[in-house]
Amino acid sequence: MDEVSDSDYDGALVIVTDTANTPRIDDERYTKGDCLIKIDHHPNEDVYGDLLYVNTNASSASEIISDFAFSTGLVLSSEAARLLYSGIVGDTGRFLYPATSSKTFMIASKLREYDFDFSSLARQMDSISFKIAKLQGFVYDNLEVDSNGAARVILTQETMKKYNVTEAETSAIVGAPGRIDCVQSWAIFVEQANGNYRVRLRSKTKVINEIAKRHDGGGHPLASGANSYSLEENEQIYQEIKDLLAE
Repeated sequence: MDEVSDSDYDGALVIVTDTANTPRIDDERYTKGDCLIKIDHHPNEDVYGDLLYVNTNASSASEIISDFAFSTGLVLSSEAARLLYSGIVGDTGRFLYPATSSKTFMIASKLREYDFDFSSLARQMDSISFKIAKLQGFVYDNLEVDSNGAARVILTQETMKKYNVTEAETSAIVGAPGRIDCVQSWAIFVEQANGNYRVRLRSKTKVINEIAKRHDGGGHPLASGANSYSLEENEQIYQEIKDLLAE
């Protein structure tokens, strides 16, 4: 990833994409530019930025950006088209998630007309590194599942060090519990360097973004993120998932 110095923010236009609320913005320097734009497809619970471009009917931020480019006549390079296409494919789970619409397919079709190696991109998105494969094995070995299908696993700093993965790289295994037939809703607790936890919440049918909102987070009905500040809060979040599935 490119290194961005503090001076780059002087007089800058800062654009934050695909991030529902401010605690989940990776770089805290986002406020240091002259103008901040939010582009997102999550529910607009945390209203931040000088300009907001939020469309909750879109499948992804990549769909929003692509639609904006096509509707305004902006010129896209083949590399930009490749990245936007991959963003749509990734956020729709290869066009399987409920947010996928006919418009999503139309925009993806337009992006596919650009000159990029589609087969190579598909292979790249479908492959995982050996260390992520090992981490996925850890998730399956340590996944706790109750009788109603509520599941959880905790990835500590020690575990991530053992498998040589970063906090960001753990996003690759967020869908792993959902491949198990008896799992209905799940939480992956990723310990941060400061001892807090980034919580990834997923569900097959039950709406879980209300749980995320109660814990400094938000997102889609079936795919959300939250923040936990103690092991006790981890337990509380998991209990809320269990209670939801017990209804």
